[in-house]
Amino acid sequence: MTTQLADDATTSTQAPLAGRVALVTGGSRGIGAAIVRRLAADGAAVAFTYSSAKDTAEALAEEINQAGHTVLAIQADSADEEAVRAAIAETVQHLGALDILVNNAGVAHVAPLEDFPLTEFDRMIAVNVRGVFTAIQAAAPHLGQGGRIITIGSINADRIPVPGVGVYSLTKAAVAGLTRGLARELGPRGITVNTVQPGPTETDMNPDAGPFAESMKQLMPLGHYAQPADIASAVAYLARPEARFITGTSWDVDGGFAV
Repeated sequence: MTTQLADDATTSTQAPLAGRVALVTGGSRGIGAAIVRRLAADGAAVAFTYSSAKDTAEALAEEINQAGHTVLAIQADSADEEAVRAAIAETVQHLGALDILVNNAGVAHVAPLEDFPLTEFDRMIAVNVRGVFTAIQAAAPHLGQGGRIITIGSINADRIPVPGVGVYSLTKAAVAGLTRGLARELGPRGITVNTVQPGPTETDMNPDAGPFAESMKQLMPLGHYAQPADIASAVAYLARPEARFITGTSWDVDGGFAV
């Protein structure tokens, strides 16, 4: 079952995602939490997954529920195929549908080629690529006309300013390619598939006062990091009815980092 969009893509300006159901993977903090907050504020009922930060996830869910929105926190490691599939099923069971899938869960490890552990390589592929594919494969049967699949990639899929991030770049380039292929496959069903590629963004893992921050800012025409809400705004737009003719894209939200 899925919520149908009107052909003319009209929607309430107060709640553009009213009646829609979204699932955000890796939604307990950082960019993911900003996306959860934004989609809920735009009227969607939102489920989100978290890997281990139970207290943080429950606090986020309580905050948004107390604001009058519907949010459900689900424990699921995106590297675990069965956990991902169970999260999709739980979302549909508790919220009644699934219209929007946001693949946000991701991990990173930076190291020189000679010192890069294969365990970290495997973990990054499992979460950043296999986990994305698994979530899309499990969600697709529930998505109908007007369905949205949005994956958080990275500008590092296209530009690598420092050494040691080759494997991370590989995973983000992979999901950009997957997006293009699935846009072709799912388009006839009225489902759009897009990737949002953030540039340097202020998070706990990548603070704008961190050791690399100043060098990164010098590569950005705007001269400052994004806030998680900036990335959430791009995701929210792609989730809205008026983005119905946008598919197969990798949207750079990077302050000009890739210019």
